[in-house]
Amino acid sequence: MTPEEKIAELGLTLPEVVPPLAAYVPAVQTGTLVYTSGQVPMVEGKLAGLGKVGADVTPEDAQGHARICALNAIAALKSQVGELSRVNRIVKVVVFVASAPDFTGQPGVGNGASELLRDVFGDKGVHARSAVGVAALPLDASVEVELIAEVS
Repeated sequence: MTPEEKIAELGLTLPEVVPPLAAYVPAVQTGTLVYTSGQVPMVEGKLAGLGKVGADVTPEDAQGHARICALNAIAALKSQVGELSRVNRIVKVVVFVASAPDFTGQPGVGNGASELLRDVFGDKGVHARSAVGVAALPLDASVEVELIAEVS
């Protein structure tokens, strides 16, 4: 089953690539690596998650926002490689979580992205990851996700 078929089986639709919010591109390939820009939880042009996790946003909702970010990152990846079956491995994922000062559950939030990548790519989607709490993200997003993929 292709990654695109897995996305459909999960009941998801691969979105259009989120247009850049500033002077950058959604993804860049160099050699066999594709780097995505940070993806916020945009759904049909609207931000799905606003505010600080642990204050305005529950960790469970933020985990869902991370899943949306990962789906947007997959769309950016596909825009560079054409077919997701060209992905040999998701190498690294970085999850930024807009966090209330006392919130320390960033790894749990990041699982929303990591689990989706595993579900879509199987063993090729299991990756190294950092989950980092930050004071603020663009547009007051709750979560932002970027990834590095190795492709053939």
